[in-house]
Amino acid sequence: MNTSEKTPVSFEPTPNPATMKFLLHKKVTDQGFDCPTVQEAERSPLAAKIFGFPWTSSVYVGPDFITVTKQDWVDWELLAHPLSGLIQEHLDRDEPVVVTFVEAEEDNENDSPMVRNIKSVLNREIRPVVALDGGDIVFHKYENNVLYIHMKGACSGCPSSTVTLKEGIEVRMKELFPEIVEVVSV
Repeated sequence: MNTSEKTPVSFEPTPNPATMKFLLHKKVTDQGFDCPTVQEAERSPLAAKIFGFPWTSSVYVGPDFITVTKQDWVDWELLAHPLSGLIQEHLDRDEPVVVTFVEAEEDNENDSPMVRNIKSVLNREIRPVVALDGGDIVFHKYENNVLYIHMKGACSGCPSSTVTLKEGIEVRMKELFPEIVEVVSV
């Protein structure tokens, strides 16, 4: 493909001021994953490369985007354009974004009908909306009528994540499943 035919990497702010979402304009993985440390970035050569900068706090690799969370001592005004260029260069060289993606899938055969229904709603309704802001919501467990989830990417540490959790996710899950008494982030 000619470089002029490729859509350049773009970026946009997220509700978390420390996190920027970089749009890759191509699918790189089926399911996103968190890289909160450089050690956990081994599945993504691009995330590992981004961790080479001392201001990187965490990286989240989404299906067609990457969110990068920076440390407080540096501003996005200085970082966003050069980082976008670095990501674009990585893609232009056809270097892999994800080398392997092996995350243990929970055994659905052992899930109760309630857990299967909760996972289905999370995957169909909640996760796509949260991904628009560069984050992800992943099922952890359902126990004693409490749904436990992981908030990843831009959602992790975001000032508005509590509002998203309580006024968005919890309200919707309680509408669909009245037996749920609370949704908690772990």
